[in-house]
Amino acid sequence: MTAATPGPSTATENHATYDVVIIGAGPVGENVADRAVQGGLTAVVVERELVGGECSYWACMPTKALLRDAAVVRAARALPAAARAVSGELDVDAVLRRRDRFASDWSDAGQVGWLEGAGITLVRGHGRVTGTRTVTVTRADGTTTVLTARHAVVITTGTSAQIPPIPGLAEVAPWTSREAAAVRTVPERLAIIGGGVVGSEMATAFSALGSRVTLISQTRLLPGVERFAGEHVAAALEASGVTLHLEAEATAARRNAAGAVDITLADGAVVTADEVLVATGRTPNTKDIGLDHLGLTPGGWLVVDESLAVVDEAGSPVDGGWLYAAGDVNARAMLTHHGKYQARALGDAIAARARGHRADLSAWGRHAVTADERAVTQVVFTDPEVATVGLSAEAAAAAGTEVRVVDHDLGAVAGAMLHADGYRGQARMVVDAERNVLVGFTAVGPDVAELLHAATIAVTAEVPLDRLWHAVPAYPTTSEIWLRLLEADGRDH
Repeated sequence: MTAATPGPSTATENHATYDVVIIGAGPVGENVADRAVQGGLTAVVVERELVGGECSYWACMPTKALLRDAAVVRAARALPAAARAVSGELDVDAVLRRRDRFASDWSDAGQVGWLEGAGITLVRGHGRVTGTRTVTVTRADGTTTVLTARHAVVITTGTSAQIPPIPGLAEVAPWTSREAAAVRTVPERLAIIGGGVVGSEMATAFSALGSRVTLISQTRLLPGVERFAGEHVAAALEASGVTLHLEAEATAARRNAAGAVDITLADGAVVTADEVLVATGRTPNTKDIGLDHLGLTPGGWLVVDESLAVVDEAGSPVDGGWLYAAGDVNARAMLTHHGKYQARALGDAIAARARGHRADLSAWGRHAVTADERAVTQVVFTDPEVATVGLSAEAAAAAGTEVRVVDHDLGAVAGAMLHADGYRGQARMVVDAERNVLVGFTAVGPDVAELLHAATIAVTAEVPLDRLWHAVPAYPTTSEIWLRLLEADGRDH
């Protein structure tokens, strides 16, 4: 992996006081600080790695750069005339060089410059809560700085990849999402353990880059989305040459005499690969941030209330309510864009309280994070893409909502057919039957990500389906799927 090259620290005093102290300078921490400063407060962020966090260097940006070139080639080859103009294979080195640019060559100098321009102070080092509204930062050279917050301390430390307790797995030096995102040499054979978003996206990417990929999952593919979406992705992966072992368990791993990894499955089958990528979940980065000083369990998820204040086992704000947690570390909606959504609401709320105002925490209120519960959005950048917002049919039914499920073939929509010969896809509306409003939407197919925000607006605004009849989709576009779904549902509803 390319070595990380942090920029210079911008604070060196041994003690300083700010309105808000934030531990973790990923996109969530940056946004909390930015909104607090825009609200008239002072803010400092503490970071032990790279400013910009996981998303900038090892997740969202570099992984999507790995996927994009292959997606464009597939789109061209789906049209006969364009396919004749596309010859040869992907230039893997060029793909990796472009990936490097999107990861800023693992230098955070640009992000540090943004902090400075936004009026946010940076302290490099490992931050730990050591008392009420107090964070002690230990630098690499052992020196310390004590930061005191007038109003709030916010934990935005995110998560790390979790290595499952498969015998021998830790000893074979498995890749996590970090090594996959920063890869320098594409392995001839890659085994992936885990069939969620990371596993599915990396199977798509490395297969396109030339690896022979085998994916092993204890569950169906993409268990967090509607079943039909995972089935479409599974079929496409197999068509591209990926071997899938679904609802299968890896029971052991070892390096053989040739240096390859042998992974034994519960049925006795053995998968051999040059490298193995583990993508089986995340664990919170809370082991050594001082939670024991507050009566909380180090290494655990931080449970928060509707204001994102950290609460104890009884549900009461810890130590009077000055400690907050935003982003993946609170496990509400483990997606970068939802972490930033939380951060914006929280930074504004802290600033409002500092001015003596009450935070508006009513449903869909200015400082609420209602979308985490009712309108979580996600795009899975596999081939084909999966776009989803709100509740799946299964989740809505489990919540006690009487629902109507409306499906339509995306390949039968004129605008989609223009995208590709033989376009294959599906869309689903999940409708609250009592209120006649959309509570969930899923689409799978090429380029469906661009359908998502219209669905998100419909879910968050609780637009009645009777009104959606008047949102006329332009023809011929893939958005015509909305008309077809409404037609399938029927005007009498």
